[in-house]
Amino acid sequence: MHFPATCLRVVAMGFISTLVIAAAGQDTQRQLQLVKQHETPVITVQSAGAEGIKVGFEGGRVIKLKGQYHLFTSEMLDRPVGVKMKLAHWASTDRIHWRRIATLYESSGDYTGQDPRAALWAPMPVYNDREGLWNLFYVAYRCAPSTAEKWLDGHEGKIWRAVSKIDGPEGIGGPYEDIGVILQPGGESQPWEGLQGTDSFFPYKVDRHWYGFYGSADTQKIPVKAWKVGLAWAPQLAGPWKRLPEGNPVMIEKTFIENPVVTELSDGTFVAVYDNPVPNTIGYSFSRDGIHWEPGRKLVVQPKGKGHWAHDIRTPLGLIHESGDTFTLFYTGLNHVGAYPYKVNDYGVGFVSVKLAQSQPGKSHP
Repeated sequence: MHFPATCLRVVAMGFISTLVIAAAGQDTQRQLQLVKQHETPVITVQSAGAEGIKVGFEGGRVIKLKGQYHLFTSEMLDRPVGVKMKLAHWASTDRIHWRRIATLYESSGDYTGQDPRAALWAPMPVYNDREGLWNLFYVAYRCAPSTAEKWLDGHEGKIWRAVSKIDGPEGIGGPYEDIGVILQPGGESQPWEGLQGTDSFFPYKVDRHWYGFYGSADTQKIPVKAWKVGLAWAPQLAGPWKRLPEGNPVMIEKTFIENPVVTELSDGTFVAVYDNPVPNTIGYSFSRDGIHWEPGRKLVVQPKGKGHWAHDIRTPLGLIHESGDTFTLFYTGLNHVGAYPYKVNDYGVGFVSVKLAQSQPGKSHP
């Protein structure tokens, strides 16, 4: 992460959703299908608890624990967009009515490029059975006004790891204590990574080891040509984390992919949902082993017509299993505010119900 302002997409466009080289063992028999769209956002800047949030919400993850939904998200407090931030915890029992629980972290909002924690993004909670503790991973950036040559509003991103001070699953809400940086730009960065640094991170367990998607973009030059993701590996969630020496960037999409959130299905297959550049959709990809990923597909979450509240779909917040083959998918999006250039940026949180369905014989994937 993260560049929420729609103007950055315009700067970078060039983007075309592209199907790329297939990984071995494609899961061609399954796809995600929209079951039901909730017709309005469930959290906006007008929601109770959102006082002081002028721009809205983007990124993070939703987890369902003992019948309660927990949202960890980035709150954009003011302009310049994406600099002064809070990482927050919200909760709901019905997916529709939400209560703000706590601020986990707040950024400095420094806009001089001096503070490495000027902007904070993408809180990702992951439970570690080995520790019996919730871990929280998030991104910290330096920020400065962009120039005609460089995008500096979020650069030199580093991934921080924090740990809940309360043991067990009930410690999901923290408070969290920073342990240290687990991934950052430097000597181990790969050629495809750019000035943005590490823009997102999501770890998931494969057998006894951990893998994690991380992202970056070549924001040292405008127009920006690509946002990509790679894989890192660690023997345990605490690390040490190392970029995979081969296979990066992971070619789920050729030019734009941000913020993959991974779910392991009951049969051991993995599915990642992510931000893509295709209007009204999110991207998704399957993997049989958690390492080799299929070409990206797209799922329409904002069909045109009644309930089309988001002009621009941003970040999916993960798949939450409900029953059978049905999942809830939360996402953030930009509320309709007239025509571009928008006078108001108001990013809300919404959701849809989706199912894991068998592809129809002879029908190609989108």
